[in-house]
Amino acid sequence: MFSQVAFLVVAITSSALSMAVFGSLLRAGIPGLARWLYANTLIAFAFTVLALQSAAPGRLSIVVAGSVAAYGILLVLEGCRQFFGLCPSRLRDRVVYLAWVIGLIQWAFVSPDPNVRIVLISAFLAYIRVSIAWMAFSLRPVHRPKYSYYFLSISSCAEAAVHVARGLAYGFGWERQTSAVLTQTPMSIAFLALGILALPCLSIGMLMLAHDRMAERMERLATVDELTGALVRRAFTVEAQLLLKRAARSESRLSIAILDIDSFKAINDEYGHAAGDAALRQFASLVSRGLRRGDVFGRLGGEEFALLFPSTRQEDALLMVDTLRMTVAASPFPVPGGEAACTFSAGVGEYCNDDSLATLMARADSALYSAKAMGRNRIVAARPSNDHLNRRLPTNEASATSQAHLPT
Repeated sequence: MFSQVAFLVVAITSSALSMAVFGSLLRAGIPGLARWLYANTLIAFAFTVLALQSAAPGRLSIVVAGSVAAYGILLVLEGCRQFFGLCPSRLRDRVVYLAWVIGLIQWAFVSPDPNVRIVLISAFLAYIRVSIAWMAFSLRPVHRPKYSYYFLSISSCAEAAVHVARGLAYGFGWERQTSAVLTQTPMSIAFLALGILALPCLSIGMLMLAHDRMAERMERLATVDELTGALVRRAFTVEAQLLLKRAARSESRLSIAILDIDSFKAINDEYGHAAGDAALRQFASLVSRGLRRGDVFGRLGGEEFALLFPSTRQEDALLMVDTLRMTVAASPFPVPGGEAACTFSAGVGEYCNDDSLATLMARADSALYSAKAMGRNRIVAARPSNDHLNRRLPTNEASATSQAHLPT
């Protein structure tokens, strides 16, 4: 027959390994990770207390080890809440834990009953596991692979089922616990083995969540500009190619705008690069808020950006970009000693049959240069590919000719 102390040693080893792995990931700053690390530390301590006393730990050791382990499991739940962006600590859970500790003391010292203690432990662990399972399932991100979240949810449900079965077995007297906590009967060993196996499954599930969060961050760094939140050039190009193919296949409209912040070098020279970064952040924020769902915003490099407008005529894109231009011009950004104005110029082009992305962007870029040459702070429309002339925006012409200047 297997020794239950040996199972406890396996649990201690598993928790120690989890502590090492979680500790190595702390610098990643993943929400909930620190709580998972502390939880495994407490669980390893509790099992060590029981293992050192062999098969007959004292009642005080039972209460201490049980309370510490239960608090560790509670930290696992709080870590999951923090990971999913919720408030980690809830009064209800703390009250349940406190009531559980009082019950453990009651049936360890006042009215000793090992079976009731086991029912209490099983009920508490089942409650925690069901809470984790529901959270992992209901709060899983819609834009991320589901495997990690399903694994944690399903494994937590399986663990909860084991604890419910254990509570029923001891609650209805199908299995009796003696004063020795580690009674070696086939059923008790089976329940302990399943409980020990549940710990690494829980740790693996949490590690999978941490890995998914790190993968999401890496993907974001590869596709999103950290300063402005716009797509980086490569990601924007990939999205633009897809939209271009869709427009060609469905014979739908597609417009593009190339935007460039006016006199950006002068902002850096006069106010410093920190002010330049502030101008970029505010510009990107204002533009992002003014876009429709489905529009694509990318940073081509430096102070040059691009917008894609699916299912949009050039005339409509012109009006939308000009609205953005007026919004940006009317929103000064902070600089040392006050505020400064920020404006941009843009060229807008529409997809024509057999256009490649390069030719479409080249037409819009040529219109942008015309806007710069005309005095900046204006929008210029590109003519179709068979006409290399550019025409001025017919509407809001007076406002488009307004000049931007930095306050002294």
